[in-house]
Amino acid sequence: MTPRITGTGRPAGRDAAGMSVRRATARDAKRLTGLIRSSSAYEGPYAPMIAGYRVGPDYIETHRVFLAAAPDGRLLGFYALLLAPPELDLMFVADAAQGLGVGRRLINHMKEEARAAGVHSVRVVSHPPAEGFYLGVGAERVGTVTANPPAVLWDRPELVIRVSPAADAPARTVEHATHTGS
Repeated sequence: MTPRITGTGRPAGRDAAGMSVRRATARDAKRLTGLIRSSSAYEGPYAPMIAGYRVGPDYIETHRVFLAAAPDGRLLGFYALLLAPPELDLMFVADAAQGLGVGRRLINHMKEEARAAGVHSVRVVSHPPAEGFYLGVGAERVGTVTANPPAVLWDRPELVIRVSPAADAPARTVEHATHTGS
């Protein structure tokens, strides 16, 4: 079991201020996969979703994958932004780093990346327990993605994160609908 940096909420003086966010490289693939597989958010009934899941070097090289690291190099979290169509494909924060502002910092970074690419909104198909987090960072619920057994046995919230446009970037938006696939 990994010791937690925080208990309930943010301890005084502890936040993500010293962390850095950088583009992931193929060499980070094993660490990102390890973070996914160690996530306590995917225990119990959610375990099948990540069973055998792997972030490969090819995925990192193909997509905009960014990681957050502590000053000592520990992996705190990461996200993957797809642009066609715009979607937050993956986002994980290490159990020990939750409550420190890492997720919020990654979302803000993702918005900047999307804005720079001319994207006005980013779709998120949320892990059900994470919906509150996304709503808390400004996402809007637009529908539900129905279960897709055997990997996904539950319906998931579909949300959109609006991104204010860059002054001179061409616009790309997400079509919103209730989806039946994963």
